[in-house]
Amino acid sequence: MCTVTYLPTRGGFTITHNRDEAPARSTFSIEETEVKGGSKVLFPRDAKAGGTWIVAGENGKTACLLNGAFDKHQHLPPYRRSRGLMLLDFFEEPQPAVFFEQYALDGIEPFTLLFFQPGTVVEFRWDGTHRFYQELPASKPHFWCSATLYPPDMQVKRANVFHQWLATLPPGKAPNPSAIIQLHRSGSVGDPDYDFVMQREGRVQTVSITQVVQRKKYVRMRYFDLLEGNRDERLVSGRDR
Repeated sequence: MCTVTYLPTRGGFTITHNRDEAPARSTFSIEETEVKGGSKVLFPRDAKAGGTWIVAGENGKTACLLNGAFDKHQHLPPYRRSRGLMLLDFFEEPQPAVFFEQYALDGIEPFTLLFFQPGTVVEFRWDGTHRFYQELPASKPHFWCSATLYPPDMQVKRANVFHQWLATLPPGKAPNPSAIIQLHRSGSVGDPDYDFVMQREGRVQTVSITQVVQRKKYVRMRYFDLLEGNRDERLVSGRDR
C-alpha cells in the first residue's frame, strides 16, 4: 500500500492510490456499507485479510493507508489486528482526533494513515512505539509512497515525477481525474521495480488503482483491478459538511 497523490479542487479534492501487494491480495469490486451514525462509506475489501486500504464517506471524510511509518521495519507477525481493519475502525469513530490520540495501537504493524476532508490533510504515523501527527496544507498537491517498498532516494525520484507532471498543467486549473489515473498508470523512474505501476518478479506488484473524487454534492470512488481488468465505480450523495 503504496503510492498516493492528493490534488485539491474547488470545494473538494481527488485522491488516487496505487496498491502494491502480493497478487493473491487483489480484489474485484467496491463495497458500500454504513458505519456508526448512519453514514455511508465506500471501500474495496482485501481478499485475504478482510480489511481495506482506502475508505471514502459521504460525510466528506476519506482516509487511506501506506505500509510503514518512516523507515523499512522488521515484519514480526502475528499482529493483534490488521491495519486494514483498523482503517475501518477509524470510520466508526466520529471524531478523528479521538482516534489519533486514543486508539489502541499496540500489536499493530507500523503504518502511515492519511486523512482528508475539505480543508484538512493529516499524516498520522505509527512506528510501532510512538504516534506522529502532522497537518499539511490542504491547498497544495501532495505525494506519498510506502517506506517499506521505496528507499528515501527513490521516494524523492518518484515525487519528482509527480511534480514534473504538475508543472505541465495549465496554471490554476485542476487536472481531470482521468488524467491523474493516467499518471498513476504511466509514471516512471526508468526502473520497473520502482515505477508507479511496479513489478518485482510476481512477488509484489501494483494490483489496483483506486480513486476518490470528493465534491460538495457527491463522492465517487473508481476502482481498477490491474490483474484481471475488472473495473467498478460507486457514487454517494455528499452530506452537509
